[in-house]
Parts: sequence; C-alpha cells; structure tokens
Amino acid sequence: MNQDNYMEEALKMRNLLQEFLKKHDGVRYPTIPGLREHIFTGSVSSLAWFMSNQETSFVTIGQRLIANPLKVRFHYGHPDVFDRLFHLTRGGVSKASKVINLREDIFAGFNSTLREGNVTHHEYIQVGKGRDVGLNQISMFEAQIANGNGEQTLSRDIYRLGHRFDFFRMLSCYFTTVGFYFSTLVTVLTGYVFLYGRLYLVLSGLEQGLREDPAIHDNKPLQVALASQSFVQIGFLMALPMLMEIGLERGFQTALSEFILMQLQLAPVFFTFSLGTKTHYYGRTLLHGGAKYRPTGRGFVVFQAKFAENYRLYSCSHFVKGIEMMILLIVYQICGHTYRSPVAYVLITASLWFMVGTWLFAPFLFNPSGFEWQKIVDWTDWNKWINNRGGIGVPSEKSWESWWEEGKSIFNILASVVLLLRYC
Repeated sequence: MNQDNYMEEALKMRNLLQEFLKKHDGVRYPTIPGLREHIFTGSVSSLAWFMSNQETSFVTIGQRLIANPLKVRFHYGHPDVFDRLFHLTRGGVSKASKVINLREDIFAGFNSTLREGNVTHHEYIQVGKGRDVGLNQISMFEAQIANGNGEQTLSRDIYRLGHRFDFFRMLSCYFTTVGFYFSTLVTVLTGYVFLYGRLYLVLSGLEQGLREDPAIHDNKPLQVALASQSFVQIGFLMALPMLMEIGLERGFQTALSEFILMQLQLAPVFFTFSLGTKTHYYGRTLLHGGAKYRPTGRGFVVFQAKFAENYRLYSCSHFVKGIEMMILLIVYQICGHTYRSPVAYVLITASLWFMVGTWLFAPFLFNPSGFEWQKIVDWTDWNKWINNRGGIGVPSEKSWESWWEEGKSIFNILASVVLLLRYC
C-alpha cells in the first residue's frame, strides 16, 4: 500500500500478527487488523500541513472511533493486514469490476464484514505515509475519493450492509461512508436553492408583497435565526475532529495555537475549495458514473501551474459554479431589499460570498509564484490550448475541443441539458 516504515515499528509486527488469535468482540477472530499512519509531509507547505492534519485526524481518532464502539470500520487504503486464507476463500480482496473497485479497497472491508469477518484497529504500531502537498494533487485525490464514494452509493454492497446491520450500526455505517459526501452535496445544493428561491421572490414581486405585509413587517427573530446560521456555515465545526486529535496527541494548548495559525494561513479557503471538489465529483458520479483513477504523483510541488492547467481542472467543478453564484448574488442585491439592516444582509450572504471568492481564486492564491506579475500575464500556453482543434489522437492537454469531448456520452449530455434548464 505504498507505505513507509520505521525499524522500531517493524519490531512490533509480531505483536500485530498475534491479534489474529484473539477474539476482540468475544465472538469472531479479526480478519483485517488495521494500524495508524504517521503523515510526515506536513512541513512541505501550508497545504501539506492542512492535508496532514486532516488525514491524521481521520487515520487515528476517526479509525479508533469507527472500529470501537461503532464496529463499522472497513478498509480505506491504510496499512491493514489481511487474513489471506479468509479472503481468498470468500471471493478475494478485490471486486471483479475495475470500475466499482477503482478508488480503494473499501470493498474488501465490505466483503469481509458481509461474510462475518471482523475489522479492528490498533494504536501501538504505525507506519509512515506521504500525502499530497500541492493544490492540484490534493484536488485530484479528493476527486478520486469522491468518485469512489459515488460508486459506493450506487453499489449493492452498501445496500446489503444497510439491510443486515441493526439500526444504530446502519446509521454509523452511513455517516462514516457515503453520508459525509451526501451531506456536502446537500449543503451546496441548499445554497443554490436559497439563492434561486430569493431571486424568484424578487423578480416575481412576492418579496415586495411580503415587505408590505404588516404581519411580518421587520421580522427581527427571523433575521436573527438566519444570521446565526452563518457562523456554522463558516465551517469551524468541520475542524473540530482535527482540534480533538491534536489536543489528545500534543495537548489542547498546542491544538488551539495551531488552529489559530491555520486560520492565518487561510485554511478555511482551502477546506471550502475542497468542499466544492467533493460535491462536484460525487454528484457527477451519481449522475453519469464513469469514475476513473487520477494519478497525483505526490511529488514536491515547487513549480507554478499554468492557467490552462488550472482551467482544465477547475472549470466545471468550481469556476462555472462560482460565477453563477456570483451573478445570482449581484442580481439579488440589485433587485431585492428585504433586509432592513445591512448587518443582517452581510451575515446571511457572507458565507455565500466567501464560497464564491474561494471557488474562483483559491487555485491562483495557492499557486507557487502566484503573485509574480510576469507569470500571471503569461497567456501563451492558454492561447495555444484554446486555438488548437481537437480530433482523433489529440489529448485533452493539447486542445480545448478534446478536453470538452472527453468522457461525453448521450446520457451525460441529456443530464447536463436537464440541469441547465434552471437558467430558463
């Protein structure tokens, strides 16, 4: 599993293998004992530090919780040890489909659990792991994970697990697998519904009628309720597991100081941008399928990404959506005046404006040498890419036409047309 290792940790391997001989739940022997990872790439850049803390919270406190007491730990590409005889006699560690088992071997964990296996997690041994350190690498990794969760949502394995678990274990399985990605999708869709709903009220004249209705004139409790949600939308609660992990490992004073330092290094911008990546690729997989492996390389990113490369990666997932939300906010500001207080308007729309700015400018903000003027105005690569015609054998990196036609099918086009009807 492309893990690093340490000599002192290798001496503990005998103890880990002894876990196969102990019934951890009093009923079954372990079939996949897992161990924690040590992310050692956190010092490369600020993005690498954010990713390192995020991954550390998932591979330690997250794995610990879902293994015991939730009992819904599977296999997540982490340094797990498999009972080879158990899995070879029950269909193997991989699915017979290269698409459904694309992202990682979580389906091996599904397979083990469905066939009365037992997956555990142990803290006394760890191995090293290098994570992605550049924004483009991280985005491709997040896209791959979101694609995999979309395939899980559509798979029979998660359906069978839901039918065979008890109620509480079923909910735990949902919120630790596809539920997180479904919640992010609903979060972004709620922003769209909110903006389009407000725009409809303004353009249809209903908002004017509501303003003049004496029953709801200057409804301060409603404004307070709407404003209070903005503090939750900023995303501080998303950092709570990370704070808890750093606090448990190195003390809560260190956790608080690192949290403040992360805010100064624009961590909310990075995590909001990642929210858009997860949402787009998860929803796209649900609609179209077609998940594919995206090699990230995981090298040390010290060079600037060209504008054409950023456009190819983020046009559909961030730029188009960000411009659409910005136009909606501007039109609503021009045509509607529901909020008597400017403070109420700022509190209610601040999170949406923050999302717009993040989705449009984060790839350039976190780009090495992103503030060097000569590199900002260099459009040579972009002009060459946009002027080249596509065709057979022309890759998407050479022509915009090949990029646009890549992965298109009749069903994809029909689904896209249905989604574009919202502009009518």
